[in-house]
Amino acid sequence: MQVATIAFDRFNTLRDDEAQERIRAARARLGNKAVLLCHHYQRADVYQHADLTGDSLKLARLASQTDAEFIVFCGVHFMAEVADIMSKPEQTAILPDLAAGCSMADMANLAKVERCWRELTEVLGRPDEIITPVTYINSAADLKAFCGEHGGIVCTSTNAPTILDWAFTQRDKVLFFPDQHLGRWTGYKKGIPLDEMVVWDPDLEYGGLTPEQIAKAKILLWKGHCSVHQMFQESHIRRWRMQHPDGFVISHPESNLDVCIHSDYVGSTEYILKTITAAPPNTHWLVGTELNLVNRLAEELKPQGKVVQFMAPTVCMCSTMQRIDPQHLAWTLENLADGNVVNAIRVPPHEAELAKVALERMLAVS
Repeated sequence: MQVATIAFDRFNTLRDDEAQERIRAARARLGNKAVLLCHHYQRADVYQHADLTGDSLKLARLASQTDAEFIVFCGVHFMAEVADIMSKPEQTAILPDLAAGCSMADMANLAKVERCWRELTEVLGRPDEIITPVTYINSAADLKAFCGEHGGIVCTSTNAPTILDWAFTQRDKVLFFPDQHLGRWTGYKKGIPLDEMVVWDPDLEYGGLTPEQIAKAKILLWKGHCSVHQMFQESHIRRWRMQHPDGFVISHPESNLDVCIHSDYVGSTEYILKTITAAPPNTHWLVGTELNLVNRLAEELKPQGKVVQFMAPTVCMCSTMQRIDPQHLAWTLENLADGNVVNAIRVPPHEAELAKVALERMLAVS
């Protein structure tokens, strides 16, 4: 039975404890009709309700495997788009707050990527025969569709090395967007010289590059970055090592190259969690990734005598993912329990079809 949608205004002023109680009550009413997916960066007061947790690759797989009617994605917009693309036709992906976006994803849009492709055509001839487009999963669905259409692929921070290997078996060059740092670190680990990994600035003609630079480049790195991981600096590591010479530094590959080079370990959120969790008791860790994840890990591992510290001296969390709060989650779930679907994420069919091609290439390769 369809009833009137409950307006969010009635939830906006709820105390956190009231919102938590209403979340639990709505979930009990929904039963197994809804599944809650939470990214590791999600705030603790929402993360506690998760049925399934993970990084982008893990959640992409899980979204395609769940049988629930509603996939409530506590993450950001591009993640809910992936859930919609990879889920069954009868399932609905939902984002509790449509304002939960990703600043990195917004740094590359279809119009700018298509302009880049046209300019590369002018310089190189047919880019479909020369360049493999690779989009980080932190991107809009239409960019994944662009890659699907042009023989490209999606990557995550977990599988980027494998995906880069695949891309170079297809063609001689790679256009990597939207995160330059993940692309640069991955190429660096493959032994590609830095002068063969050049930054394409989408706001400049021909990316601000000469025809000679474009011709020489193995990887064209889009000028994009994560607002969280760009805060970490090599100087933070140096200062910490002076105080903790026996400690370990672990960073996410969205960090800049100097941070990655001076870290003991570099990997995805899932890798960071597994590495620190498996480490011996009483070890000391400096972690270069999102604050909610670091705080959660520090609390969980405290009984083992492990000390887990956040790398930056300033508070630095994924502010857009923070928008998914208990109030928005309670509003979403109560509406679903009352028979109303709110904030459904639906990728246009043609776009979804092409994006799924690129995503399935990724899953097959990795």
